[in-house]
Amino acid sequence: MTKPVLLVTRRLPPAVEARAVRDYDARLNPEDLARSGADIVRLAEGAAAILCCPADRLDAAAIMALPDTVRVIATFSVGYDHIAVEAAAARGITVCNTPGVLSVATAETVMLLILAAARRAGEGERLVRSGQWQGWAPTQLIGSQVSGKRLGIFGMGRIGREVARMARAFDMEVHYRDQARLPADLEQGAIFHDRDESFLPQCQVLSLNAPGGASTQHWLNAERIALLSRGAVVVTWLSRAAECRTTAASRQRDGRNPRRDGFRGVGRDRRGPGRTDPTQRSRLTTSYAQRPSVQTQPFGPCCQ
Repeated sequence: MTKPVLLVTRRLPPAVEARAVRDYDARLNPEDLARSGADIVRLAEGAAAILCCPADRLDAAAIMALPDTVRVIATFSVGYDHIAVEAAAARGITVCNTPGVLSVATAETVMLLILAAARRAGEGERLVRSGQWQGWAPTQLIGSQVSGKRLGIFGMGRIGREVARMARAFDMEVHYRDQARLPADLEQGAIFHDRDESFLPQCQVLSLNAPGGASTQHWLNAERIALLSRGAVVVTWLSRAAECRTTAASRQRDGRNPRRDGFRGVGRDRRGPGRTDPTQRSRLTTSYAQRPSVQTQPFGPCCQ
């Protein structure tokens, strides 16, 4: 029997590709070349399904141009904001994702960023690698203690709850902001806030984990930053819609010392426009990666 054709847009782990070859007539990408929407449309000729990745932008125009043979789009990710799902539904194309599989991996990376930003790990690592470290000094790279601090979680979904679970090992008091209060068995003693005005002043550490969308777009603006606890650490590991537009970077542009007057550190992953638009990557580097108080990680935790 003829196997259905599966277009795999990027190089995937060997076990995944082996299964794809076993079960499908798989069109792989061994060179791991980035594909545009037009490339995917062209390569999908005769394919029954597409296995794409978060870096593949399948907007409405690309979805509408796909061959009629395509019935399924599966994404190698939990998030699916890179796919125009409404356009896919209009064409009768099923969109699949992998909910839940990366919650722990993502939460571990959130904790990594919290600790790295608070303890200035990135600055210390760069200092040693540059050969400029001259030895210990009493006031060198004094960071901030995480244990016992108040952690605010914006978005208490699967990832937010995993972050809260891990934070309790550091004796952190967990506060959260969400659309509704969780049941007690999911809340696990965390303190619910239904107003930014009560939530943000409690946050000595703030983790942004809400999903993307119009309601969270640029949520962390200048007005909300002003409500934060002085010296707060802010971590964002989330879809680009909830990106914090005004951060320590803007305070540095204003001539303020974020360690003295505002943020102690910012930890963030490198998603946002640069994830799907290569022309935006240099802007991200300039805005964030060169600032000593910002700890960055590339997009995409892996679950092994």
